[in-house]
Amino acid sequence: MSYKFIEEYDKELTQGLKANFKEIIAGVGEDPDREGVLNTPERAAKAMQFLTQGYSMDAEEILKKAVFEETYDEMVVVKDIELYSLCEHHMLPFFGKAHIAYIPNGKIVGLSKLPRVVDVFARRLQVQERLTNDILECLNKTLKPRGVAVVIEAVHLCMMMRGVQKQNSATTTSGFRGQFKEIETRNEFLKLISSDLR
Repeated sequence: MSYKFIEEYDKELTQGLKANFKEIIAGVGEDPDREGVLNTPERAAKAMQFLTQGYSMDAEEILKKAVFEETYDEMVVVKDIELYSLCEHHMLPFFGKAHIAYIPNGKIVGLSKLPRVVDVFARRLQVQERLTNDILECLNKTLKPRGVAVVIEAVHLCMMMRGVQKQNSATTTSGFRGQFKEIETRNEFLKLISSDLR
C-alpha cells in the first residue's frame, strides 16, 4: 500500500475494536451507555486504525518512487520532522522531532519522502530506539548513500502521566552509518540540527 492517510476504515476491524473498547470503558468503571461515551468505542476504534496505519505501508516503496540520479555529494539534512507514535509497552503517545541526513552516492530522493518514511514507522506500536533504527536502516538499504544519520528527540507520556511522572524529561536516540561514523562528519550534522538557520 502506498503512503496515504486512511480514507475508508475497515468495517470488520472497526466493529471488533469497537467491542473491545466498550469492554475497556466498562472495565474501568464507566457506564458505556452514558451519553458522553456512547460513541467513544467507535471513535477510539477508528483512531487506533489511523495511529497504526504504518503496518500497511511500505517505506522502501515510498522512497523508490522518488529517487533521481544526481552528482551532488554533500550532506542533505531535513530537520525538525514532527513525529507522533504509540509506546508499545503502555500504548500511550510519545512525540517529538526527527532529524535526518544522508550523503548521496549518485542518487538523491525527493525531500518530502523523508518525513513520509518517518510517519510509516511512527504509525506503529514502537519504542524510540527501534523507530530510530527502522528509519536509519530503510534509508541506508534503499538509497545506498555514502552515509546516513538519524536523531530523534521525544517526550513520552508513559513517563509523564504514569510511573515516574517526570514531566520535564526528554529522550534522544541516534544512529549513524557510513561516513557519519567519522567524528568530523557527525559533528557537522549535529551542529546543523542544533542551529537555527531560519
